Amino acid sequence: MAKTENDRVQVPSGASPEAAPLARARVAVVLAAGRSERLARVAGGGSKALNRLAGVSLVERAIRTLLDAGIEEVHVVVGYHAGPVAAAVGRIAPGHVRTVLAEDWELGNGASLAAVAPQVEHEALFVVMMADHVFGDRGLRRLLQSERPAVLVDPHPTADVLEEGTRVRVEDGDAVGFGKHLDESTVDCGVFLLSAEIFECQRRAALEGDATLAGAVSKFADRRPLQALTLPKGTWWHDVDTPEDLSEARRLLRRSLPKYADGPVSRFVNRPVSTRLSLWFSPARLSPDLLSWVALLFGLVAASALAAGLGIAGGILAQVTSVLDGMDGEAARIQMRATSQGALLDGVLDRVTDAAILVGLGLWALDAMPSAPGVVLLVTLAAVFGSTMSMASKDRITAHRLRHANERALSWLLGGRDGRMLLVMVFSIANLPLAALVAVAATSCLTLALRIASVRLQH
Repeated sequence: MAKTENDRVQVPSGASPEAAPLARARVAVVLAAGRSERLARVAGGGSKALNRLAGVSLVERAIRTLLDAGIEEVHVVVGYHAGPVAAAVGRIAPGHVRTVLAEDWELGNGASLAAVAPQVEHEALFVVMMADHVFGDRGLRRLLQSERPAVLVDPHPTADVLEEGTRVRVEDGDAVGFGKHLDESTVDCGVFLLSAEIFECQRRAALEGDATLAGAVSKFADRRPLQALTLPKGTWWHDVDTPEDLSEARRLLRRSLPKYADGPVSRFVNRPVSTRLSLWFSPARLSPDLLSWVALLFGLVAASALAAGLGIAGGILAQVTSVLDGMDGEAARIQMRATSQGALLDGVLDRVTDAAILVGLGLWALDAMPSAPGVVLLVTLAAVFGSTMSMASKDRITAHRLRHANERALSWLLGGRDGRMLLVMVFSIANLPLAALVAVAATSCLTLALRIASVRLQH
């Protein structure tokens, strides 16, 4: 795959890990007390919050989304099947996640929110999030950076979402009303930034017979309009209430796995295969590091086949390695387990795999051209140098926060990893090992030169 060393770190394409924003609020509340009759056949009578999307429960996704965004402490409100939910939550980030029992959870999610008042009412601002609302990468970044009470809204929901969601009346950028009865086309995304005033508003709403969170937030908006922040462009969210919603969330999750900076081979050949495989294997929750080692194993087998002159087998295995190489990063994002340590391991193993495949091609070319060992050695070294330095240059540019070259345009030179493996496959199947090495050396070195020139011109 054409990617940087931080492919397994959850930051936007082209940004460094240090550029990821931190939340202004320190504490968050996840409401996971209710049950859903419409998900009963999937949940098997258990808590809705424990339903799994791609191997990860909804409540775990909510918690990890918040922690990844910079939240330090998450309080999970439990009610229906409190024991199993609390047990599952207890295994997630010990020391950062706590459970609170809402004894009156059956009255509504507003009553569930009231149960956590002693834990969060001293906070200037805190996040309130529904456990069954799923968000794509960095979907919460605008809300969590707000300095005053706010709500994340979707101004362009689909017809199904508009029918089911809580509608929001927005005036001059502020949310001033909430409710399914409103004649509005904007819906809230199930996540709010609130102050302790919400608890008094919840009590007033409950006295008037409305124990829902929407009722409490409506009372809050009467006092202090909430900043209405639209869902960031390029991300997604989904409210999971039915089995069909789970399927839709799975589809949205798969579509979010490709990276903007992917090369053309990744976008049109590898990702359509790897993302489906990653989701198919997701219930097993395979370690991303394990998948990195599996990709290395296939790469070493491909290198051995090429060294033995088995061009068709070696070429196909090299392309399979390229597909598998995308799965470790995809698994990390699906499971929300992306780390800098995993990215480092992935990058090191990728370089080992690249070198092994190119050396395998060199040994095959040397056997086919015993009269020109110097030429074969020189071309092999050029290919190894170009492929290694091309990737290293991207990582140094990111590490030093230099302005990037147009990587999407450069990727069409096939100097990225996805392009290299495709060139290896094509020329190996054609029984042209030296030509494969020349093509890799030429495309990777040209990409390297243009990248460096572009960066220098921009600075």
